[in-house]
Amino acid sequence: MPTEPTAKHNRLNAVDRLVAFFSPRQGLQRLHARNVLAAFAPYEAAEPSRLRKHYRDGYSPNQLTEKSAPIIRAQARQLQRNHDISRGILRTMVNNIVGPNGVGVEPQPRRRDGSIHEEYAAALREMWRQHSLKPEVTRRHTGAKVQRLMCSAWLRDGESFAQELIGNVPGLVHASGLPLSLEMFEADMVPYDYKEGDNTTQGIARNAWGQPVAYFVHKTHPSEGFTSGNNNLKRIPADRVHHVALLDRVGQMRGVSEFASIITRLEDIKDYEESERIAAKIAAAVTGVIKRGAPEAYDGPLTDDSGKPIPRSFSMQPGMIIDNLVAGEDLSILSSDRPNPNLVTYRQGQLRAVAAGVGASFSSVAKDYNGTFSAQRQELVEQWVNYAVLCDEFSGQFVQPWYASAVHVANLSGVVRTPADVMPGTADDCLFIAQSMPWIDPAKESAAYLELVRAGFASEVEVMRKRGINPRENMAQIKSWRDLTKEKDLVFNSNAAVPTNAGTANAADATDPPPPAS
Repeated sequence: MPTEPTAKHNRLNAVDRLVAFFSPRQGLQRLHARNVLAAFAPYEAAEPSRLRKHYRDGYSPNQLTEKSAPIIRAQARQLQRNHDISRGILRTMVNNIVGPNGVGVEPQPRRRDGSIHEEYAAALREMWRQHSLKPEVTRRHTGAKVQRLMCSAWLRDGESFAQELIGNVPGLVHASGLPLSLEMFEADMVPYDYKEGDNTTQGIARNAWGQPVAYFVHKTHPSEGFTSGNNNLKRIPADRVHHVALLDRVGQMRGVSEFASIITRLEDIKDYEESERIAAKIAAAVTGVIKRGAPEAYDGPLTDDSGKPIPRSFSMQPGMIIDNLVAGEDLSILSSDRPNPNLVTYRQGQLRAVAAGVGASFSSVAKDYNGTFSAQRQELVEQWVNYAVLCDEFSGQFVQPWYASAVHVANLSGVVRTPADVMPGTADDCLFIAQSMPWIDPAKESAAYLELVRAGFASEVEVMRKRGINPRENMAQIKSWRDLTKEKDLVFNSNAAVPTNAGTANAADATDPPPPAS
């Protein structure tokens, strides 16, 4: 924004006076030009200052990642191995993004009239359930565990990879009837230093538009293999690779760890707590000091008849009386101010900054759940948006293309053929079921949902989805339970019949519990 030139800008400097001595016109022009520049000064944050650091960004996104990402990745892995807080942060984020059952998939194929093809959807759900039992090549992990491993590497390393193996692959037997298996590998397997021509860098080959066309992957881990260099690389087409990456800038190819901005703070917390623990251990070891009077009163150490010094020791026990001090000696115990009473306050402040940088909730990071219902609810609501965004990114980069490939392979292999009345392009349509936001006070939450459903502002399906329940499975369970209780001549509040002469208002109140017996 234009500003008025100050008195400083209206004065001729030494160079102006020298120029004006020979050419007054040139001197005035220099002063005028300087005042014009001063009137259009940049933002104050852009002005250099003795107290303000200035950083210049002269690197492209890929140059920055190539220089820093492997180093940050190694530090993040070290913190996960040896730092309890870092391990807890990663576990908390993975559990809230993926959860115990993984990101659920609800098939939504549609007929040409727009309705959901229920029969085909049911067949796809069964196909996906069978495939998710052992979907990867080692047969050691379920589908939910595969998602958690991929998500953990994605957050810690900044990226994770999985290759699709379809059909007959030498030496591989698919675990399920679906001829599709996944091979997971971490970022180390795609070398940053591999370059080939102008369009292949950081182990990724791209076309002129920047689209990945192939990935160059080590056949064995670089730290374990006996071969090195390009002889240990294989080229995998990009359409067979799922690359899940944390990308901060446009044009960035490789991901950077979510811990990048908090690693230094985490290391400081780790070092500080370790120092405080050592100080507390030293303070817990009782140490005494023998004080003597004036120097001239000291006769030297106590000796026996042969002149050898007598070692002195004091065995400490409750209620003891020390009576072996010599004349002029005084025994005092060293006092310590450890444990530090300010440690908890300092630690909480640092963990709040860590939680803000990594996108996790402070309560989960610090395991501090003090506060009112309103405060906890507000924190949960605001924080859950971060988990939802990360879940959307993870689902879009990994779960969705994985499921789409499963539907395509199922159709080609004959496991689940796509019916002719399915609208083209909707066979792999699905609804991703993310983790539901937990309830802080179940009584208040359920009462609020009940009022919304009764007022018509929400549906039962929406409420069940928010609770992480599949409506169709829930309906099947309720029907099966009510049929079973009917056979046993049992009646519960949940399946009590509503009188036929009951009005609309009474029917709406049928879900209310009966009044207590008088």
